[in-house]
Amino acid sequence: MKDKILVVDDEKEITDLVTFYLESENFEVIPCYHADAALEHAEETQFDLAILDIMLPGASGFEICKKIREKFNYPVIMLTAKDEEIDKIRGLMLGADDYMTKPFRPLELVARVKAQLRRYKRYNQPQFAEGQDASLLVHGGLVMNVKTHECQLDEKPLVLTPTEFSILKILCERKGEVVSSEELFHGVWKDEYYSKSNNTITVHIRHLREKMKDSVEHPKYIKTVWGVGYKIEN
Repeated sequence: MKDKILVVDDEKEITDLVTFYLESENFEVIPCYHADAALEHAEETQFDLAILDIMLPGASGFEICKKIREKFNYPVIMLTAKDEEIDKIRGLMLGADDYMTKPFRPLELVARVKAQLRRYKRYNQPQFAEGQDASLLVHGGLVMNVKTHECQLDEKPLVLTPTEFSILKILCERKGEVVSSEELFHGVWKDEYYSKSNNTITVHIRHLREKMKDSVEHPKYIKTVWGVGYKIEN
């Protein structure tokens, strides 16, 4: 079955060009030139990946990304004509996985699509197989399978985005250490997009705590070390 990709851009030439390159790589592409149609698809359709322009009439790519994240965990790549850090940070905070600035090279976009899909498919492998050779991170009722990108909390599946999984994995691997927001950011996105003033990691930590039903005041898992970073206690 072909991977299904949503492409949203009000510039028809760009949408059609991206569609051509992706279809040449055997992807199924659903192109949208208007925000309304994209929002409808975002709410109803399970895609494998979405490519969203930020500047759209009627609604922004940010709004479409937010709508996707309300129901789905598939990767989102944001496109914009502006090379502004605030747009990148906002997109990442809303759950986007990657970012490209126009003008871009179509072949580079295709390469990023393939990379995000590989990551997403690793994350969505079947549940833990009995006796399989896997690298497990265990802390209390939390079990992370690094090889299959699966997570369980108190023997129940914990559904995380790939970004949330990566942050939690880093904290578990460095259990007992305080990990700064900057270290977490570079661990997930390398050197891209980071600035001292952004609070992207704070937002993702909040989402993790909500999903894990973890308390800020009396944390069972993720502890905030004010002014320093985050840690999972031994």
